[in-house]
Amino acid sequence: MKVIKWLDDHFEEFLMVIFLVVITLVSFVQVVVRKIPWIPALTWAEEFCRFAWIWSVFLSLPYTIKRGSMLRVTVLLDLLPETLRKCLNIFVDLVNIGAMGLFFAYAVPLVNERFISAETSPAMLWPMWIIYSSMILGFGLAIVRGIQVLITHIKNFNEKQLSTVEQTMQEAAEEAAAAKAAEDLDPDVKGGEA
Repeated sequence: MKVIKWLDDHFEEFLMVIFLVVITLVSFVQVVVRKIPWIPALTWAEEFCRFAWIWSVFLSLPYTIKRGSMLRVTVLLDLLPETLRKCLNIFVDLVNIGAMGLFFAYAVPLVNERFISAETSPAMLWPMWIIYSSMILGFGLAIVRGIQVLITHIKNFNEKQLSTVEQTMQEAAEEAAAAKAAEDLDPDVKGGEA
């Protein structure tokens, strides 16, 4: 049960970190190898990094939905009454789920076409359907995360929801309290400096 909970909390995050670390390492090795004349160039490195980047981009979509960090304009929402704001959030969740479902539906035949065509990448000769599969995983997980967020919004409908300004003020107060507590523990620390 702990594994399922961990996967629910960190699956996309874990994979994105792995992809970004691998991209960094491969790019670093590629730069170093370029400077050493007797070592042959890594002809596959740029293509590999591009493919890993594509996978991390599609994995970031469900991650941002789950964390509630998708781009949205909240200024107008803050002007609305709280109940209307909550209804609008549920409506946005439904639109997100619908859009991700539509993208998923278009991604499946696209990946199938790449599978049937047996198209391969130029440098690494990887089957392109593997790269295109990132869309299926990304949009599929986005649907799941969207449903999770929708359920959370429905379950918490009767709880108080802070506006953006109220959330910002609350976070600032928490940061100030944490800074004050750190200063009380070590009086030599002023504003995070030693």
